[in-house]
Amino acid sequence: MDLTYFSGVSVTLIFRQVLCLTCVFISHLASAENAGRPNILLLMAEDMSSRVGVFGDSVARTPNLDALAAQGVRYANVFTTAGVCAPSRAAHVLGMHQISTGTQHMRSSTHPGGSYYSVPPEGVKAYPELLRAAGYFTYTDNKLDYQFSSALPRSGPSTIWDMEGAAAPDWGKRADGQPFFGFINFLVTHESGVFTPLGSMPQSATHFVMQLLRWWRLDKAVPKITSPADVLVPPYYADTPTVRADLARHYDNIAYMDGEIGDILRQLEADGLADSTIVIWTTDHGDGLPRSKRELYDAGIKVPMVIRWPEAFRPKGVEPGALDEQLISFVDLGPTILSLAGVPVPAYQQGRNFSSTEGVPREFIYASRDRIDEVLDRQRAVRDQRYKYIRSWYPQQAGGHALKFRDNIDMVREMRALYEAGELNAAQSAWYEAPGEERLFDLEQDLFELNDVSSDPQYRGQLQRMRDEMNAWLDRVGDWSEESEDDMVVRFEPGGERQVTPAPTLSISDGRLVITPRAVGHSVEYRQNGGHWQLYSGPVRVATTDTLQGRAVRYGWEESEVVSGP
Repeated sequence: MDLTYFSGVSVTLIFRQVLCLTCVFISHLASAENAGRPNILLLMAEDMSSRVGVFGDSVARTPNLDALAAQGVRYANVFTTAGVCAPSRAAHVLGMHQISTGTQHMRSSTHPGGSYYSVPPEGVKAYPELLRAAGYFTYTDNKLDYQFSSALPRSGPSTIWDMEGAAAPDWGKRADGQPFFGFINFLVTHESGVFTPLGSMPQSATHFVMQLLRWWRLDKAVPKITSPADVLVPPYYADTPTVRADLARHYDNIAYMDGEIGDILRQLEADGLADSTIVIWTTDHGDGLPRSKRELYDAGIKVPMVIRWPEAFRPKGVEPGALDEQLISFVDLGPTILSLAGVPVPAYQQGRNFSSTEGVPREFIYASRDRIDEVLDRQRAVRDQRYKYIRSWYPQQAGGHALKFRDNIDMVREMRALYEAGELNAAQSAWYEAPGEERLFDLEQDLFELNDVSSDPQYRGQLQRMRDEMNAWLDRVGDWSEESEDDMVVRFEPGGERQVTPAPTLSISDGRLVITPRAVGHSVEYRQNGGHWQLYSGPVRVATTDTLQGRAVRYGWEESEVVSGP
């Protein structure tokens, strides 16, 4: 296959990555390699903006997160690359903007022409796999959702994680002295948690199924502790009892999640791991509420983040309880975590290590919106510390369009009915109206992004500056939405068939198992004597009596057949 066929990755970059992984493997052979390396625990709530006490929200009840922040650092300007989960999660785990890996549409499984698996550029790896190659034990729970997987565990490349579908404290499954990287998600704050609870009249089959799933996943019912009278209603919402009730339910879910965080942190302490584990808490995008989730407004892409740094791993100049206001993008998480673990950052990753004081601070963050379930769209955003610029390829496509999943929320249906009856004011109505080709917001003057100043002569210079920056970014990373999704799917699945990774070859040299994939970008696993599958990073010492098996996978393709040793 022509490796330059996919934009954003060249043959040179792929061979650089192979060289990096080889170096990592060689260094891992030393017995002292694991000494002094931090454990890293990533805790990610779903569908939630900065509704945390320590971030200034007086309604939120988040004592565990507040305490974590007092011991760590609050990051006040963190942005996801999308306002919806699957594209955001793909960008996070690959360290590349979703528009440059074919993972930009929400979701690949809801494509109107039929579901498909995205196929990122050959040689691109999820950063947990790179950690695993470097000797880390990697595990996650029941949420994948990378577009080259489904949302469910064990649906994606098996080389990324040692364990999927794990419970929160599964760091105990690692080998003695082995550092771990754990990634735990919190479903309770998901948009579906704003749906009326199980026991009420279901709005749809989806509503009923999501509430059954919620009942199955949660240990107990979510207590009602937030008074609807206490919530603050943003100016783009109608102030009605329905809206207040949904906002209160969202806060209750956040309080429940905070309790789950507390349980995990106490277990970490009880297991004697608190002083050796960097804990990162954040969310996968903004609030699971209308005009937030799926949108490129700050309510959709700006997220809170807290990192507790044990003293042994605390970066220079960082103090407990500090506030860090640098701009951070979700594509920065992978490079930062790899750097903290002492693992080389591959050249294809598009982010930066935000924990380092070296280098030039980030001036801009970028975000994208493409097809949302059954609704076509394409928007791109660039933001600096003061201005937000959004470009729309579907200028007549209003954000407040009907959407089967979102319409299960009571306030969504009520507000649309109020709009259609002419009972919303201008700020509340704007989301239901055509956005136009360009929007520019002065965030210093307009916190809620209600006043588009793109046609104001006073902002002509800023408008051009942001236009130029967006053009430069798109040229730099490539935008796969220049091609239609249907055409992209044909490339991914020629003839409508998902591709199968060619099987690798196994050989023995000087008592070591050598596995050779058919392409340098394929990931490879092996197992001995029917044991657990292990990630292959280089020759493995084996006995002549061992039963050996291997397999390969390219992200987005089916795994190869299992081949037996020579």
